[in-house]
Amino acid sequence: MNKTVPLKKNYEFQRVYKKGRFYVGKYMILYILPNNSEKNRLGISISRKYGKSVKRNRLKRLIKESYRQYEEFIESGYDIVVTARHNLDIPDFSAVKKEMKHLVKKLKIFDQEKWDCLINC
Repeated sequence: MNKTVPLKKNYEFQRVYKKGRFYVGKYMILYILPNNSEKNRLGISISRKYGKSVKRNRLKRLIKESYRQYEEFIESGYDIVVTARHNLDIPDFSAVKKEMKHLVKKLKIFDQEKWDCLINC
């Protein structure tokens, strides 16, 4: 994550929740808010209701890695908060990655031209 820094403070998360746009998927909710800088800031939030720490940390790692895969195709200058939705089981990596791409496209921060050039060039 070379051009992404973490969101750490509670007030930063609250600002994105209250003022940002969001889109809901099967496994996660993605919130975005422009931050007037050249870097993205990423925050991941998983409730204790989701399960024990092993399960929560596994899902955090899956979300971070799926974001890292698409990082160069996501426009910069946004605060991004990913909140996991409560499910009985942990989704596999391909499902998380597919949903991340879907949500980023829905929020219109995915650079489709760069993606197409990478595949076709």
